[in-house]
Amino acid sequence: MANSKLIVWMTWVIMLIVFGVLVALFSLSVGATNITGDQLVSFFINPDTASSYYNILLNIRLPRILLGFAVGSALSISGVMLQGMFRNPLVEPYTLGISGGAALGVCINIALRLNRTIGLISVPVSGFLGAGCIIVFVYFLSMHKGVLKMQGLLLSGVMVSFICSSLFMLIMALMRIEDLHGIIFWTMGSLDQPSWFLIKCMGILSIAGLLGAYIFCKDLNAFSLGQEHAHHLGVNVSRTKKFLFILTSLLTGCSVAVAGVIGFVGLVIPHFVRLFVGGDNRILLICSYLAGGIFLIASDAIARTIIAPLELPVGVITGIIGGIIFIYALNRKRAGV
Repeated sequence: MANSKLIVWMTWVIMLIVFGVLVALFSLSVGATNITGDQLVSFFINPDTASSYYNILLNIRLPRILLGFAVGSALSISGVMLQGMFRNPLVEPYTLGISGGAALGVCINIALRLNRTIGLISVPVSGFLGAGCIIVFVYFLSMHKGVLKMQGLLLSGVMVSFICSSLFMLIMALMRIEDLHGIIFWTMGSLDQPSWFLIKCMGILSIAGLLGAYIFCKDLNAFSLGQEHAHHLGVNVSRTKKFLFILTSLLTGCSVAVAGVIGFVGLVIPHFVRLFVGGDNRILLICSYLAGGIFLIASDAIARTIIAPLELPVGVITGIIGGIIFIYALNRKRAGV
C-alpha cells in the first residue's frame, strides 16, 4: 500500500516537472519577438553572444522565468502552511497584512523619491522593510502569555491590512501625478527585475523555505485534526506555530518586495493541488511548490504576449485565471468529484 502511494506521488511530481519544463520553454519562445523551436534548439546547442537572441533569452526572458518560479513557489507553499495552521482553505499569505506593509513601504519610497536618489534597489528594500515591520507588529499583537493565538493572528492581520491600505491610498492621493504610474504598476505585480542578485536570493530563499516546511510537514498533518489532537500526538504546537509564521512571513515579504503584489497564487494553487494529490503535506508541499512556480511563469508569458508589444502586470493575469480556477475547484468540491 505504501509503495503504491509512493508511485502515485512520484508520478505527480514527474508530471509537474515535465510540464514545468514545457511551460518554461514556451515562455522563452514567446513575446514581442517570437523565437521558433528550431531557433531555440540551435541557440542552446551553439549560443552566439553576438546574436540578438542572446540578449532576449539570457538577459530578459530567463531572469523572468527564474524569478517567476521562485516567487510563485514561495507564495504557494506559504499558502499551504498557513491553510494547514488555520485549518482554513481561504487563508492566504496576504491575509496577514504582509503585502499591505510592503506596498506601504514602496509607496513611501516613491513618494519621497528615494528610488531616484538611492537607486532602484531601494524599492525592494523598502518593500521588505515595510513587510518586516508589519510582521513584527502582527506577531506581538497576537502573542498572549508567550503563546501565539491563531484567531488573534488572523484578525490582527486583516485589520492591519486595512490600515495599511488606507494609509497607502492616502499617500497616493498626495503624490505627484508622474509618480502614480510606477506605484500602481508595482502594486499589480511584475517580474521585470533587473537585479540578478535579488533573483538569486529569491531562488535560494524559495528552496530553503521548501526544506524548512518539510521539517514540519508531519506537524502540519497533525494540525488537520485540531491543535489539541496535535498536542496529544506529541507536536510542540507553540514552537511549530511560531516557526511556520516566521517562515511564511519571510517568504511572502521577500516575494512582495522583489516582484510586487501578485495575488491569488498562495490561495488558489494549494486549494487546487489538494483536490488532486490529497491533503497529506508530504506530497502537497512539493506539488504546490512546483505548481505555483509553473502557474506564475505561464501567467507572465500571457501578460507579455496578450497585447504585445505592450505588457500587462502579471497580477492582472493571476487574478483572472486564479479566480476562474478557484471557482472551478469550489464547484468540483461541492459536486463531490
